[in-house]
Amino acid sequence: MATEIVIPVDLWEEDTEAVVTSWLASDGSKVEQGSLIAEIMTEKVQHEIDAPAAGTLKIIKQIDDIVAKGDVIGEIA
Repeated sequence: MATEIVIPVDLWEEDTEAVVTSWLASDGSKVEQGSLIAEIMTEKVQHEIDAPAAGTLKIIKQIDDIVAKGDVIGEIA
């Protein structure tokens, strides 16, 4: 069963959207729980996304995709 990588609903205060600015691990690569795997930006503020589990990364949202709080941006199997 895959673990979803979800943008935390409390990551920023406003109800604005964000943009995926980078993936620090490649699709299909092995990641460790707690490692930094992605960055998103809201109104010129960069936020870091950590791996919620260890396993193989599957990227769902690509760089420059628009995302919101609670969106699933990837999975770890």
